[in-house]
Amino acid sequence: MDNTTRYERLRERYQNGDLDRRSFLGLIGAAGLAYGVQTPFAKYANAQSVSQVRFDGWGGVVSEAFREHAFDPYTAETGIEVVDGTFSGGDEYLAQVRASQPGEYNIAHLSGVFDYARYHNFELTTALNLDNIPNMELVMTRLIEPYRAVTPDALSAVPYDYGTTGLAYNRKYISDEEMREKGASILIDEAYKGKIGGWSDWRTRVWYGALQTGQDPNNIEDMDAVWDAIRQHRDLALKYWGSGAELMSLLAEEEIYVTEGWSGRIAALQEQGHDIGYYDPPNGFGWQECLFVIKGSPVEACEELLNFMLAPETSIAVAEGQNYPPALDGTKVDLGDKIPTLPAYDPTGTLSGLTFADPQYWNGNEAEWSKTFGRVQKGY
Repeated sequence: MDNTTRYERLRERYQNGDLDRRSFLGLIGAAGLAYGVQTPFAKYANAQSVSQVRFDGWGGVVSEAFREHAFDPYTAETGIEVVDGTFSGGDEYLAQVRASQPGEYNIAHLSGVFDYARYHNFELTTALNLDNIPNMELVMTRLIEPYRAVTPDALSAVPYDYGTTGLAYNRKYISDEEMREKGASILIDEAYKGKIGGWSDWRTRVWYGALQTGQDPNNIEDMDAVWDAIRQHRDLALKYWGSGAELMSLLAEEEIYVTEGWSGRIAALQEQGHDIGYYDPPNGFGWQECLFVIKGSPVEACEELLNFMLAPETSIAVAEGQNYPPALDGTKVDLGDKIPTLPAYDPTGTLSGLTFADPQYWNGNEAEWSKTFGRVQKGY
């Protein structure tokens, strides 16, 4: 009997309830050691010191999808508990990680390449062994390349999903035609004063300020005009929202009629029956997210979790749950019926229709722009 067959039979016994978890892991480890093979869970059967991995993400429906479709099944198979935390903003979370002890934080669901570059600049990266993450072969090359540009020798993260921050609007008050006509400028339209929202994130505010002044967000030439547009939006807005849950509540309760919003959260509102439209204006904000392994973490356990989460059955289930397309290449993997209908989905695997932030440009301006937005947000 080959080891693969032996492993499959043991797993079947475990899933049928004939073996408890400890016995299952022990037998798997023994089988691998007896035949000189490192089976998927053998290292955990003989390294019981790794009992949990911490994962931090954006909360709400995203965390619910991770918990149901990835974390709980992973724990059932490995015996390693996934402790999940949430954060509402990347800047605050980075500050917490930098102030923590090594190993306190393990995996973070970060917002793409500029976060990846920031963590690398603070020496928070680790070196993943991609041989332990074979499902990386199914990920779109276009999503991997920007990370390799930052850390050519080794990756500290795997791409996981992507989406856009587009314009969300209540069709009861704003038509599709009006939205296409006005685009980003609708967020500074006096007609909707007090019914406008916006994310309290300096990058998003600057990006939309650039669109509202007819500029390329990755090459802004008149920042004074951008800050004027941001102030105009601030004065017309009911409030800034700080989380996806708050975004959804404001739209669902009709406290606001229009805001920029995350494509997956708007898709979730539409599924709930709310007549919320969604529109990506030209040069709209495209982004990708990664699962980043923080320096000091139990790397092998994290690699196992990342590979589990990239497996098509897991990745597709999470994507359907959180309403963001997965990083998997649709030309390599059958992604089912729902994912091709999601906002921002690219069936070609090239993502040529999305505009991403230039990490060098945005990180280079972070100190000045984030400080200025802090003052503008307070009314200056």
